Amino acid sequence: MPQAAEQLDSSLPIHDNECLIAVETLNIDAASFSQMDGEADGDPQKIAERIRETVRTRGKQHNPVTGSGGMLLGRVKEIGPAFPPRLGLRVGDEIATLVSLSLTPLHLEEITAVRRNTDQVDVRGHAVLFASGVAVALPADLPRRTALAVLDVAGAPIQTARLVRPGMTVMVVGLGKSGLLCLAQARRSLGGTGRLLGVERDPQNLAAIQRLGLIDDAVVADATRALEVYQQVERLTRGGLCDLVINTASVAGTEMACVLCTREAGKVYFFNMAVSFTAAALGAEGVGKDVELLIGNGYARDHASHALEFVRREPDVRAYLESKFD
Repeated sequence: MPQAAEQLDSSLPIHDNECLIAVETLNIDAASFSQMDGEADGDPQKIAERIRETVRTRGKQHNPVTGSGGMLLGRVKEIGPAFPPRLGLRVGDEIATLVSLSLTPLHLEEITAVRRNTDQVDVRGHAVLFASGVAVALPADLPRRTALAVLDVAGAPIQTARLVRPGMTVMVVGLGKSGLLCLAQARRSLGGTGRLLGVERDPQNLAAIQRLGLIDDAVVADATRALEVYQQVERLTRGGLCDLVINTASVAGTEMACVLCTREAGKVYFFNMAVSFTAAALGAEGVGKDVELLIGNGYARDHASHALEFVRREPDVRAYLESKFD
């Protein structure tokens, strides 16, 4: 399995059942970029050096600390004669891969820009898409960086739609791009009922999300400080807590805030790569909390088309994303 492998072979030529991609942009997953950014003290050059070293030694962008990757944008350069036609790819197509960089053979020639505000890195290099891989052509009606950002977290809105029911009290922790899409989908799924809370440590980012009208109650807090978050949520819900908590935070240590803020027999959905199964499971056991813990799957059938269509139908969300990424 390429994800579990310590190192992949990214050398050329490709095999008959593979697709070669000329890579233009790496969309690093939030947990991985946050870790590298902290390690580099926000220095773009040091972040670039870390990425180069990871790809050089592992043959893929598989962060050795977080274990996560991201996805990429590029153009189809070559299609092997035995590569399955199910994706409908053609040479020259501009595509985004929907499989993790942690399992994608990758070779970098140059890193040309590190975009700290969007977790995106512009590069020159090549990647290999396996026959089992998933990719999608970029839509013509959305700016390319916005589309890439949406596709990076395409599983978020469709998975949220599966979990949210009218009348629920729902809380989203971490309001980056995946958190934003989860909030917007939850708002639509609630259909004017229930209650929607948002937890974010950055007051400016929280205020920007509030202006979109997606949140009923805003919680400015560091989700690694579980008791502080719990006390605010307990007060806001008058002790009822939440039916569903969706964790999209990009830092480690937020598991217990989510567990504590969920009512008995409620659900916590961890849609991030910084979560620790051990911390979540043993932490819930330790406080005697009977809640269902769900590990997010970034893939769902038709998730890419669902996410893109969802953004098209949410003009305020689309405008916010375009202002941030393009």
